[in-house]
Amino acid sequence: MNQVVEITESAAYRVKEMMRHNGEEGSYLRVAVNGGGCSGLTYGLGFEKEKGDEDILLTQHGIEVVVSNEDAAILEGTKVDYKESLMGGGFTIENPNAIASCGCGTSFRTAKKEGTPQDCE
Repeated sequence: MNQVVEITESAAYRVKEMMRHNGEEGSYLRVAVNGGGCSGLTYGLGFEKEKGDEDILLTQHGIEVVVSNEDAAILEGTKVDYKESLMGGGFTIENPNAIASCGCGTSFRTAKKEGTPQDCE
């Protein structure tokens, strides 16, 4: 299996800032896939204090990232970046396995996993 998830230096810097701001130093960054959204799957990014037995642990740019074994195949090769513009900044997720995404840009599906599509709001 290739690198499951790549966290860019820019994204790692922003994650570290958020950890400090929210008192989450020492936490893991979880990159996850959840059911829902117009196309069936959505991404999740969040902090967790503990790593599960079935999690894959990655260390990149000084942060520890966890991905569940179940989500690893869907996320394989995914790149998480953070980009700034005149209108603000935000995380971007590029997943080479996504074959379709919704018009609102927050959900996707892969050839092997459709998820649970819901109506866009």
